[in-house]
Amino acid sequence: MKDKTGHYEFVAEPFHVDFTGRLFMGVLGNHLLNCAGFHASERGFGIANLNESNYTWVLSRLAVELTEMPEAYGKFAIDTWIENVYRLFTDRNFAITGPEGKVYGYARSVWAMIDMDTRKPADLLTLHGGRITDYTLASRMCPIEKPGRIKVSSQTACRDIDIRYSDIDINGHVNSIKYMEHVMDLFPKEWYTDRHLYRFEMAYVAESYYGDTLSFFRESRRNGNEFDIEVRKNVGRKEAPFGETVCRSRLIFRNK
Repeated sequence: MKDKTGHYEFVAEPFHVDFTGRLFMGVLGNHLLNCAGFHASERGFGIANLNESNYTWVLSRLAVELTEMPEAYGKFAIDTWIENVYRLFTDRNFAITGPEGKVYGYARSVWAMIDMDTRKPADLLTLHGGRITDYTLASRMCPIEKPGRIKVSSQTACRDIDIRYSDIDINGHVNSIKYMEHVMDLFPKEWYTDRHLYRFEMAYVAESYYGDTLSFFRESRRNGNEFDIEVRKNVGRKEAPFGETVCRSRLIFRNK
């Protein structure tokens, strides 16, 4: 089991927490993705290995569920493991824990391996002889729901932003965590004084690039503490007046 599970330890640095003294969701998201990369690299399936064959990993879906966030200067750890491998996707889970067995929460994610030229998914069951299946660990439970389907009907954007330098990553497109941060910024500071984010979902649909304009469409659900959000790029341009969906998100808050 140890060989199939990655265990990585962190400290909530003071410059990684918000005004409430709790870890930013974007920082936690970065740690989750880094742990996925560490775990894959240690078993021969990291991005550096894949790039040699012109492949790379892309995140398709992410769901994070938390009872609370780590506090400033607090130690925490992330465990990650592969639950299932399918032909085109793999399910990767996470557990976020603190000292003395404290559980902050869990996360589920779905990944695809794509050809860097065609951007088409690769067959995971044949690549490298299908050895990735040697590291599945279906027996370890992840007690949160898988990412659900998100649909937004609103046609009125609540915010528009232009993609700038700091949004772009090494692959030349908007970093997946940047979408999370922009979605969190749709709510005022006072919102986070009285509430904590209990569940956060992201479903990535398409890529966006420097020079694109992102429009955010938001709908409230269930007592005003649950929101569905759709992010579209380049709404209003002649070639696609309604824009193109790049990602969807669901946020569920709980009162403190």
